Amino acid sequence: MGLLFIFITCDDFAVSASELNVQPKIRVKHLVQSAGILMAAFLVNKVLAIGRQIVIARAFGTGSDYDAFVAAFRLPDILFMLIAGGALGTAFIPILSQRLSDRPDRDPEGWHLTSSVLNSLLLATGAIAAVAAILALPLIQWLVAPGFDPELSRLTASLMQLTLISTVIFSVSSLLGAVLHTRQHFFLPALAPLVYNGGIIVGALYLVPVWGIYGLVWGAILGALGHLLIQVPALLRFNFRYQIRTDWSDPDLRHILRLMGPRVLNIMVIQVNFVVMFNLASRLGEGGVSALDYGWDLMQMPQTIIGSAIGIVLFPTLSELAARGDIPALRQTMAQALRIILAMAVPAMVGLLVLGRPIIQLLFERGEFGPDSTAAVYRSLQFWALALISHCALEVVNRVFYAQKDTITPLLSSVASMVINLGLALALYQPLGAGGLALSNAVAVTVEVLIMLVIAHRRMGGVEAGAVAGTMALTLLAAGAMGLAVVSFTRLWPELSPLYLAAGGGALGLLTYVTAGLLLGVKEIRLIPRLVGR
Repeated sequence: MGLLFIFITCDDFAVSASELNVQPKIRVKHLVQSAGILMAAFLVNKVLAIGRQIVIARAFGTGSDYDAFVAAFRLPDILFMLIAGGALGTAFIPILSQRLSDRPDRDPEGWHLTSSVLNSLLLATGAIAAVAAILALPLIQWLVAPGFDPELSRLTASLMQLTLISTVIFSVSSLLGAVLHTRQHFFLPALAPLVYNGGIIVGALYLVPVWGIYGLVWGAILGALGHLLIQVPALLRFNFRYQIRTDWSDPDLRHILRLMGPRVLNIMVIQVNFVVMFNLASRLGEGGVSALDYGWDLMQMPQTIIGSAIGIVLFPTLSELAARGDIPALRQTMAQALRIILAMAVPAMVGLLVLGRPIIQLLFERGEFGPDSTAAVYRSLQFWALALISHCALEVVNRVFYAQKDTITPLLSSVASMVINLGLALALYQPLGAGGLALSNAVAVTVEVLIMLVIAHRRMGGVEAGAVAGTMALTLLAAGAMGLAVVSFTRLWPELSPLYLAAGGGALGLLTYVTAGLLLGVKEIRLIPRLVGR
């Protein structure tokens, strides 16, 4: 289903761009090609990530060692996101795009600014990582996983100290990826996650037998280094010139820092949600953290292929449209992207709901991962699936504001989301376990997206809400037919192996969704016969 949707998405972007009368400066063919490359790379990466999880599940199941590994990454991931991940990228790309458009004499290629940002980034990340390493044990005991016993807390703290090494490496790699995105180069940054997952797989296969759970962390460090190095050839192609200096007098550097402020707070609010979820999951007993994490990873497979790929490819274009003040094109581009996302995310959500159990059995149920682990992960996945549509839509909606150099609106929306998430998580985690934590996130992110859409509607003179709602209604009907067909299939032949249930149910679901969608007139999938003809 994923590959077919890649082609549908690319072709529909071409139709949309031509309808928008976008100026020649926005190269439609390049945008379409980049979207296809990125989505294909994300699909391969997610397949590799599932392979990584298969190897890990066989070795550790949902036991305490893997609980420790998952918890050890929580704060390093937050540090990366706050400084070098989404915060820096959303502030850096619009400013660097503007500099490359203006071509100032002092820095026509933007390398002076890039070096200043890179050096500042290394100083900040290195200093905070050092402090976090020193305070690792109390941070684990008081904040991340207070439900862990003392021995497990010490193991988690030790793993976290090593994990911070990969965080510093990722900080540099993330900035270099943003530089390449600004120059409309997406291929090598899209391959970088494959290398990272490859490093973890190497660790799981060859280092875990020697060093136990520590082998996974060293595999992650190896993968992070590969994530950085694979992007170097593209930088050399663009004549990257690094300077060992930080020009604090550069107004664009100060502008980036000002834009990062609200974005950092925004990400901090988002990560508070995850800290709370894993904090509460650690109180559910052995396997609670693992079940929540496995379910999240499975939901992230379609979310990354659909939402992240489209959002990343569109962001430079959205930034350029916003810089030109072309609000009609900005509005139409956002609406078209949302309709495409709905056409893909809705059936993906239904697929996770009705085929989640055989998929989990097929992928993970071996070694230390038994039927009890399958049941726990499936309970988590059912609720994570409900969050898929909102998480995909968020990738586009928030970038519309960042493209306009507005980081305040996403911040305020995420604060509202955090409050809802905290309240629901505290109310639901005991009766529903890890599933209740996933459900609280689904509701909170949905509210966050709706808030930003209302604001965008008022600011941009509409968001083509009627067309988006129409696509939503039609895709829900088509996906509902798909769900009924798959459930009927699994109940008629319950004795089939997980492989045949997943493959047969998936094929039947795809056929049903496409047929129902064509009959209902879902525009986004009308291109399938033409694509098959090609």
